[in-house]
Amino acid sequence: QVQLVESGGGLVQTGGSLRLSCAASGRTFSSYTMGWFRQAPGKEREFVAAINWSGSGTTYADPVKGRFTISRDNAKNTVYLQMNSLKPDDTAVYYCAADRTLPIRTTQHNYDYWGQGTQVTVSS
Repeated sequence: QVQLVESGGGLVQTGGSLRLSCAASGRTFSSYTMGWFRQAPGKEREFVAAINWSGSGTTYADPVKGRFTISRDNAKNTVYLQMNSLKPDDTAVYYCAADRTLPIRTTQHNYDYWGQGTQVTVSS
């Protein structure tokens, strides 16, 4: 069992930056693929980024490529999402998720554990 707690959300102006953190409980964090998803008002939850267990592999959704960076610190049981050049379209609740399998996957039904989410609001 893994418990995930996100933090770092908030209100930022267009062009600004935020760094989200996701702290995980449990001794097996380093074996999980970790992902970030987001859900905007009135829309379905969508994939944002994912990172493999060692941090050597990452995948990004097209809308965030070049602006967002996912990373992890297995010693701290934490995964991060650095978000730069933020746009109003990035406004959403951001969720951290853990996948027990090794390949990086982008569909939410493959992820086994989820955090409660953190709100990110980008003003124009």
